[in-house]
Amino acid sequence: MNNTMEAGPEPKLGYALFYGSIMALGLPLNAVSLWILLRHHSLKTPSAVFMVNLAISDLLLVISLPMRVYFYATGTWPLSDGACTLITMLFRDNIRSSSIFITFISVDRLLAVVYPLRSRHLRTACNALKAVGLAWLIVLVINIPERVIFSRFLESYNKSTCFEYHHNHHHPHHNGPVIAYVQSAIILTMLAVNIVCTTLVSWTLHTHLSDSARVNNKINVMLIFVMNLVMFIICFLPMSVGLLILGTPALTPLVCLATVNCCLDPLLYYFSLDAFWKKKEDADLPRE
Repeated sequence: MNNTMEAGPEPKLGYALFYGSIMALGLPLNAVSLWILLRHHSLKTPSAVFMVNLAISDLLLVISLPMRVYFYATGTWPLSDGACTLITMLFRDNIRSSSIFITFISVDRLLAVVYPLRSRHLRTACNALKAVGLAWLIVLVINIPERVIFSRFLESYNKSTCFEYHHNHHHPHHNGPVIAYVQSAIILTMLAVNIVCTTLVSWTLHTHLSDSARVNNKINVMLIFVMNLVMFIICFLPMSVGLLILGTPALTPLVCLATVNCCLDPLLYYFSLDAFWKKKEDADLPRE
């Protein structure tokens, strides 16, 4: 049962070090970001609602990393099967929820830049709360069959293979591939929406805000979209595609790469909030 765990201490220790570094960076960055968001914005704007939920999603991932560090450092799993399932779901939920919340941020910025007047009745905190509520519901619904599949896997295999699920149990008579298709469909759909949003906003800024006085504002706005695309292309897309084509330990580095998003998201907050504060101040000024 434990043969798959004996691939050698170096890659395991490397994974432990990697997850430890992500945890050391992600925990303070996201905790401080969440504190700033709640202190200065509460849940009064759509952007704040989306970012608060994104920060919560990242913190849920970060708190699951210590056990990944222990697992890859020792090659053993000391807790129950239920704990293994919970920690695994926290990781997968983060990938799905983060991709959705990042897309919400892109759509919100698209509406603010391209349709500033027509979208005012849509861009409310109430609608944003409904959207994130629906997103969490979708994530939890996907969790139901996934938890059943993972629990059956743990019953059949030694629990020391906790985080090696896709490597050891990728058989066609199980429903794992179905979940992989759902995961990939979500990521690819969200990526497509982000690409469309980026294209439309870039075109609008280029054609309607060409004066040099607004160059800084254009850069700030586009940085948000660039960061969103970077996170999809680097963090979410490789692992989602890998779920479809890889049934080997080659998937593990992609899982590591996916966790980097919890350290990149705070950069998105900083770029976004700077632009949001300026726009809010400008909106509050009387127009001549």
